This record gives sequence, structure tokens and C-alpha cells, in this order.
Amino acid sequence: MVDADWTDSENDLIVADYFAMLSADLVGRAYVKAEHRRRLQPLLNKRSEGSVEFKHQNISAVLLGLGQPWIEGYKPASRFQSSLVEAVLRWLEARPDWLLPGWKTSERSGVHRPGFAEDAPTLWIGPAPTFSNQPPPIDPAMVALIARKYDVAERDARNCELGQAGEELIQMHEQRTLRAIGRRDLADRVTWVSRIDGDGAGYDIASFEPEGAARLIEVKTTNGWERTPFHITRNELAAADQHCDNWRLLRVWNFAREPSAFEIRPPLDAHVNLTPTSFLAALR
Repeated sequence: MVDADWTDSENDLIVADYFAMLSADLVGRAYVKAEHRRRLQPLLNKRSEGSVEFKHQNISAVLLGLGQPWIEGYKPASRFQSSLVEAVLRWLEARPDWLLPGWKTSERSGVHRPGFAEDAPTLWIGPAPTFSNQPPPIDPAMVALIARKYDVAERDARNCELGQAGEELIQMHEQRTLRAIGRRDLADRVTWVSRIDGDGAGYDIASFEPEGAARLIEVKTTNGWERTPFHITRNELAAADQHCDNWRLLRVWNFAREPSAFEIRPPLDAHVNLTPTSFLAALR
């Protein structure tokens, strides 16, 4: 059932409550969902527990569409008002430092994750998601609509701290992987190219395959789920074409909770739909 008459103030209250639980969830701090619902009910025009729980599931769906982490105990549920999306965005925009990547700490939220230590487990890298091996939890059209309307990919691309943290994670992963197979000589030569030389190369990390062949990695990082869209530049596409045997795209997702990744090799259009989003205009 869709509640058509939730007010902005009600939406703001339940969104704040959801983020209080999510902040605890991200750091492994215990909380009881039923207690949160019972505290909320008197403030929400006496709505039922079921109504409150369904709204929490709606918020999960909104966050999924916005490329943000969500509470796994609240399965995303579609069919929500656009005003709920606006309430979530109000909360996020009022707290730009709520979720900082990697080892960063937000004093306002208390969200903190330890750094990626040298002895941390090797990052799990799996196959790219498809509709057959990983069906979406909600209607993909709904997710795509939110992503386009609020340009989730652009938000991730502007988040320099998130991008740099993802690149550092991949650099360390590549070094650990090579050392684990006895190729310390190659591990010592893995280079964080974008930090040293900027973004002009069309890839972020210069690494190696076990036998010594070049492995040129472009890293795209999100706090969202594996299907969160991302931007790719003309320069990166050119590098993928030029170095098609060596160029790799590593999509790092779920970064705030437990980073995972998948790898895509050229040709990219065999794996993703490439949509032009801007054009360079020069006077005639």
C-alpha cells in the first residue's frame, strides 16, 4: 500500500530515523528496528508499524537509486512518492560529511571505517552483474529514473575523496596480489598514475599480470550497489581502445560497508550501454 498523504515533516522524521540506524549499521553498532518504529509512531499521525516499516523499505529503494548504502534488513520496496526522494536528498545535502570514505571519520555522524592496512584481506573481485546472475532487487526502470534525474554518476565523479580512496584500495590490492604469488619485483613497481601525473593517461593504476604483462586499471568507485551508473571520459575510452589488451575497468562498489569489485575489459560496449551526456560546443 502506498501512503499518499505523508507530509514533508513526517518524511523528514522517518528519514532521520533511518539514517540513525544506517549509521549504526555501517559501524556494526547494535540497534533494534522495532524500538525505532515504536518511537516514531506517536510522531507520525499514529501510523501503523507496518506502514512505518514499509516506508523504511521505500527509503532503502531511494538510497539504492541514489547510489548510497542502505540497510540490508530493510529490503528495497518500490512505489514511493517523489517527496520521499526530496526528503532523503535534504538530509544528505545538509550533512555533506556524513559518509567519508575509507579511513576518514565524520564527527557529526560517528561513522568510521579503519584504513586499508597492508595485511587486510585481498579485495574480492567477481564477474560484472547481469540480469541472469544478479537480478536487481527492485524495478530497474525505477532505479534508472532516479539515477538520471539526480545524476548519481556525476555525484560520484565529483567526490574526489571517494575516488582517491577507491584508487588507493586498488593499488594496495594489486600489490598484495602480486606479492602473494611471489612477484614482489612487480608489486614494487605498481604505480598510482593519476596521483603522480594526473588523469591524462586514461587510467589510474599501472600494474602487472602475474607473467609481467602491463595491467592498466581505470578505477570507478561508489558507495552504492553494483549497478550504480558511472561516468567515463572520452580520454578513458580512447585509452581502452588504444590499450585494448591491457586496459581494465575496475568498478568498486559498496565502498562504505564492505568494498567489492568487478572487472570489465574492452570492448566496453559489450558490457555497458554508453550514453552521451555532454558535448563540447565551439563557435563556428
